[in-house]
Amino acid sequence: MVQPAVLIRPLGGTLHLRTRLTRLKHLALTGAALAVVTATLPGAAAADSGDRGGHRPSDRGLSAVIRYTEFGIPHIVAKDYANLGFGTGWAQAADQVCVLADGFLTVNGERSRHFGPDAAPDGSLSSAATNVSSDLYFRGVKDAGTVEELLRTPAPAGPSRDLKELMRGWAAGYNAWLRKNRVTDPACAGADWVRPVSALDVARRGFAVSVLGGQGRAVDGITAARPPAAPAPSAPTGAPDPARTAEAARALFAAENATMGSNAVAFSGATTANGRGLLLGNPHYPWQGGRRFWQSQQTIPGELNVSGASLLGTTVVNIGFNDKVAWSHTVSTGVPLNLHQLTLAPGDPTSYLVDGRPERMTARTVTVPVKDGAPVTRTQWWTRYGPVVGGLGAQLPLPWTVTTAYALNDPNAANLRGSDTALGFAKARSTRDVADTLRRTQGLPWVNTIAADSAGHSYFSQSQVLPRITDELAQRCSTPLGRATYPASGVAVLDGSRSDCALGSDPDAVQPGTFGPARMPVLRDTPYVENSNDSAWLTNADRPLTGYERVFGTVATERSLRTRGGVEDVAAMADRGQLTVADLQRQQFANRAPAGDLAAADVSAACPAALPDDPEACRVIGAWDRTVNSESRGALFFDRFWRKFAGSVPQAEQWKVPFSAADPVRTPHTVNTAAPGFAKALRDAAAELRAAGIPLDAPLGAHQFVVRNGERIPVSGGTESLGVWNKTEPVWNAAGGGYVEVAHGTSHVQAVGWDGGRCPVARTLLAYSQSSNPASPHHSDQTRLYAGERWVTSRFCEKDILRSPALRVVVVRG
Repeated sequence: MVQPAVLIRPLGGTLHLRTRLTRLKHLALTGAALAVVTATLPGAAAADSGDRGGHRPSDRGLSAVIRYTEFGIPHIVAKDYANLGFGTGWAQAADQVCVLADGFLTVNGERSRHFGPDAAPDGSLSSAATNVSSDLYFRGVKDAGTVEELLRTPAPAGPSRDLKELMRGWAAGYNAWLRKNRVTDPACAGADWVRPVSALDVARRGFAVSVLGGQGRAVDGITAARPPAAPAPSAPTGAPDPARTAEAARALFAAENATMGSNAVAFSGATTANGRGLLLGNPHYPWQGGRRFWQSQQTIPGELNVSGASLLGTTVVNIGFNDKVAWSHTVSTGVPLNLHQLTLAPGDPTSYLVDGRPERMTARTVTVPVKDGAPVTRTQWWTRYGPVVGGLGAQLPLPWTVTTAYALNDPNAANLRGSDTALGFAKARSTRDVADTLRRTQGLPWVNTIAADSAGHSYFSQSQVLPRITDELAQRCSTPLGRATYPASGVAVLDGSRSDCALGSDPDAVQPGTFGPARMPVLRDTPYVENSNDSAWLTNADRPLTGYERVFGTVATERSLRTRGGVEDVAAMADRGQLTVADLQRQQFANRAPAGDLAAADVSAACPAALPDDPEACRVIGAWDRTVNSESRGALFFDRFWRKFAGSVPQAEQWKVPFSAADPVRTPHTVNTAAPGFAKALRDAAAELRAAGIPLDAPLGAHQFVVRNGERIPVSGGTESLGVWNKTEPVWNAAGGGYVEVAHGTSHVQAVGWDGGRCPVARTLLAYSQSSNPASPHHSDQTRLYAGERWVTSRFCEKDILRSPALRVVVVRG
């Protein structure tokens, strides 16, 4: 039975802790107790770390010490990886049990059993439109034993023993919390679907995250793909239109349409006040559901000491820092999938030809239980390349005809190494170690890495698991459809009927069919490296990166407004020099709207002619300060106008001066106020706000907010279309008062540097707070900090942890 022992309450919280003398006494006792507990933590039980058969892991002998500081941030100390996983699983469950339990239902294919087949999942673990589609895919993964096979693969191609121990411990810790505690979150209190999990479940969740950009993006296409029953006059026989498909593929992978993104910048010592590196990480992730971050510090004395943020259900710190290195990730432009166009055997749509010889597809029949209904059974069809898909979303159909089908290749379906990459980062002592970790593990599925270290180095790498699509291969093997999609989007469509069109392998790749480290775009030790979800090309505007294959991203193409604004800002910071962590904090909340800087003056000048009967609207646009601070007046009006303008006027017609690769940061510019749709966008935006009872010059924060436990909390920041660093993609509800919730945007922020001491200088902020449970004191505390543009001073070193006025120490045991 689990018996947590609370060793100390929050200081200042009860009568006997109010005096300075008692405070110091308790600090001393706590330090002594921690030393004893850490020294005597029992070893891990000798259980099978692979969790074969999916049985629940034993928590016998597992324990950890969890020290909570301000805002409910846990600092977890354990003897080894299994015990560290135990403490991490316990602490995550305490904050996020309902979200975690929901995710475990997803990866076990049980959503329809509990919630019905037609409801939509939260989208955190796949793109499935309905529960039944999600279940059919994940139950298929489970039935095929895909994750079990990956767990059996020896490292480095498979996960390390340390990672398996972490997963075993995490599951045991999660289960132990469930046994001991009553769930109070109304999202799942009393629900029969909140159940113990296995280490295999934890690995399945990791698999889902790994394939988010590949199979996870195509779940509906995989589960709905059906062979044509027989040739018939009504059966489609033609190929998809190349031009329309190419545009759909471009839109599918475009940053402006993504629900995840990020900014990150690392400055070298040449730009800083003390010659040491600096890093600002600003991921843009969903504010609800299973793709939230969660903060912690993980410590195995003498082995590991890292602080940062983990995606829920992850056993490691994904984005973080230690005493020597800090790193962040940005969602990359690399396309982690490709298609193979199959030539089907005459008379048999479930056989395809390779070098003229037929190969049978493999049928995987999957059955999903359904609430209040009969089970649903469907067959999925698999090939040597991967599953047959009927499309990549509704806008990109790939019809299965009597002559042609399409199979999807996702190399991350053979990749459970991402958490080993994070473990390597956690133990790194320099950016060189970060690079060595990327070379050794090759585990990141869909992100870039930006890092800085205490010696003053900066580092960028687009080291990710990508299908080995060289431009030469695409030129030689693309089908007519692929000749349109590959240049436009990086999605290759290769001729699956030719064995000489196989992807091949690089000699330094740990996984066949992927690129090796020598092919990756890398930039070291420039004054700054920056990425805002465009390709690697303008990582540093003075040192453009070129020479990589198209599948990684484009070269010499127009950048997003967020990239342009970000490069302008960080290049100016680097030129100014003498930078400190405080400069990073100011950049995070500068809230400059690049679209406003580029367009507002021209819009204001053209407004009287466009709206001759509305001088107030023109006055508001002219008076706007070009920022999206909570107090900014006119920001909301410009935002609504700009969305309508950008959505109705073709991109090529929005600017008078077009893009130039010779001046990529400053072009295009000069808004085209003569474009059809300009005046209408202004009129419609003004009418929209007035109809909602919102003054055109209302402060942004009065109508861009979230509500937590009845409290309205204003939110600053702006949208992708405005190009704001502090990105906020809110939910528009005119009847509710404007932007009434944040769908995705700024999430876990970290500003990190070093001053020559033993402790990093770090400020962090989790915009949506640590817990999803409205009954938790940490449901909205950091959200209020975010609203006030205030930060958490990270407590990394022991002396700082023990000095926390909120210190609460818990020992958890199995």
